[in-house]
Amino acid sequence: MFKKVILAEDFEEFNLAVKQTLEDFNIVDFQHAKYCDDALTKIRIAIQEQKPYDLLISDLSFKKDHREVKIESGDELIQKVREIQPNLKIIAYSIEDKNPRIKSLFENSEIDAFVLKGRNSITDLKKAIQILSSSDQKFISPEIASALQEKNNYEIDDTDIKILKYLAAGTSQDEIIEIFKSSDIKPNSKSAVEKRLSKLKDFFKANNTVHLVSITKDMGII
Repeated sequence: MFKKVILAEDFEEFNLAVKQTLEDFNIVDFQHAKYCDDALTKIRIAIQEQKPYDLLISDLSFKKDHREVKIESGDELIQKVREIQPNLKIIAYSIEDKNPRIKSLFENSEIDAFVLKGRNSITDLKKAIQILSSSDQKFISPEIASALQEKNNYEIDDTDIKILKYLAAGTSQDEIIEIFKSSDIKPNSKSAVEKRLSKLKDFFKANNTVHLVSITKDMGII
């Protein structure tokens, strides 16, 4: 079982819930940081003192306040932690349910578990801790796991990226179609472009085209 755990979380109620969960496992060496910058500092100091943490539990979204920070999201914190402590077990603990972002965390940041905040979050967190402490298996909340499997059949390609970049630049759908036709980029029919946009909105759970562009920008896709 883990002996030393750090939580990056800016809401006190979640901090208390996680603390109680750890106490149920008799984990008493527990640190909490409301800012990602502070969490990274604590992890650096622990490494320097040769008393590293066994587990990082991190939210992904942090509310901005009066304090200026260098690390604004849990995604970025996880990436930086991976650079200085590659073997640290990491659980992302968030209300985030956008499949591409979660998939990226597993594939690019190599998180060990994703726990969705919600009705079953504490039960899922306990399962994740148990699995990670005794094996190299991954854990993901069942609701998210099933959604990821459903979405895996659709892969974003170069044409999708081109469409998103044109939209981000303020190009209209009709103008995109004309550009595709003049450049012999296929598919270039109105129905095909609309179908791709519809799939992209569904894939990223975007409410509209503006929201879609905003999401893909935030995720660094465009």
